[in-house]
Amino acid sequence: VMSTSGSDVVVGAATTPATTDGATAAPDQDPMMPAYYFVKWITWKEKRTPIITQSENGPCPLLAIMNVLFLRWKAKLPAQTEVITTEDLMAHLGECVLSIKPREKAEGMELNFQQNMSDAMAVLPKLSTGLDVNVRFMGVSDFEYTPECIVFDLLDIPLYHGWLVDPQSLEMVSAVGKLSYNQLVEKIIDYKHSSNSSRVSEGLVAEQFLESTATQLSYHGLCELNATAKEGELSVFFRNNHFSTMIKHKGHLYLLVTDQGFLQEEGLVWESLHNVEGDGNFCDSDFRLCHPPQRSAAVMQPEDLTPQQQQRQIDQDYLVAMSLQQQQGVAPGPLSDLELARRLQEEEYQQQQQQQQPQQPQPGPSQAPGQQVTNWSVRLRAPSAGLNVVLQRTSM
Repeated sequence: VMSTSGSDVVVGAATTPATTDGATAAPDQDPMMPAYYFVKWITWKEKRTPIITQSENGPCPLLAIMNVLFLRWKAKLPAQTEVITTEDLMAHLGECVLSIKPREKAEGMELNFQQNMSDAMAVLPKLSTGLDVNVRFMGVSDFEYTPECIVFDLLDIPLYHGWLVDPQSLEMVSAVGKLSYNQLVEKIIDYKHSSNSSRVSEGLVAEQFLESTATQLSYHGLCELNATAKEGELSVFFRNNHFSTMIKHKGHLYLLVTDQGFLQEEGLVWESLHNVEGDGNFCDSDFRLCHPPQRSAAVMQPEDLTPQQQQRQIDQDYLVAMSLQQQQGVAPGPLSDLELARRLQEEEYQQQQQQQQPQQPQPGPSQAPGQQVTNWSVRLRAPSAGLNVVLQRTSM
């Protein structure tokens, strides 16, 4: 039985003080949440399986939960699906919840199950904006319990964190105790302003714990994660206001790579979680080590690319354009194709200015030294491809 997540802004705002960033993942207050996500298809245990990517890290437990369900094949998408809306994801999640059957037939248990189902369906919309998660520092599955965690329990998805106090540091154990993050912050503020010197000292020790574990993952927590997670178990891992899909494979922990920048890299699926610094190794779907592609300093000419590479570049360019729209708070529809091309060309120019190399081809008369000019034009793709407008680059 897990004590898991917290509540969303409507339910939890009154019980969760506005403290510092950290163990509490406040719901996203941005009204311009992306209404759609790009789908990446991988080969998972010899089956074509979709996973949902995102353009920015954020408190979105919906994606982490749905990726667990996709990897378990509890939820499925039509083959070749490229984009999915938040509403469709919510519908798939609702179907998964409604398909759950009570484990026991006793009358009391069945009534309790029906109440849990009702509570879960009521909180589903909050998953797309974030849950207010409040960790406790004594166990990797120890969170302040609120009714919203019933979604994880019903779907049998463990929720973990790795922000634990080292039991060998008795002074810190005494200062932190069984408090939640919010309670600990309140204690620090209270004790540091106390007239009692011992309380001031204890408050400083508690503050030192938060500062020394600013990555929200301690080595003791990492060891406990390895010990607690079961082999082959898919779970959700919370850290730094972000929810990730996690798995344990042959005694090692891996996080699902959902960065939209790797959308076209089918072989790049997992990232190892083996230290607190967060510099894990990338692996494919069979957990074999792989390396992300390195972008060359010089942009390849279109005539040097194969048709497949050209189409792949076009798709990547389109995704960059859509990401630019999202970052500037613009809905996908209103911008004209010409405006998209203009913005993408500006972005390309800025990137080249930042990534100039010491050795560059000899510039032409109308080119600045070390600068390559890339123009963007708009062309149409067949509607059957799923995206109707793409952008094509030409280099000079």
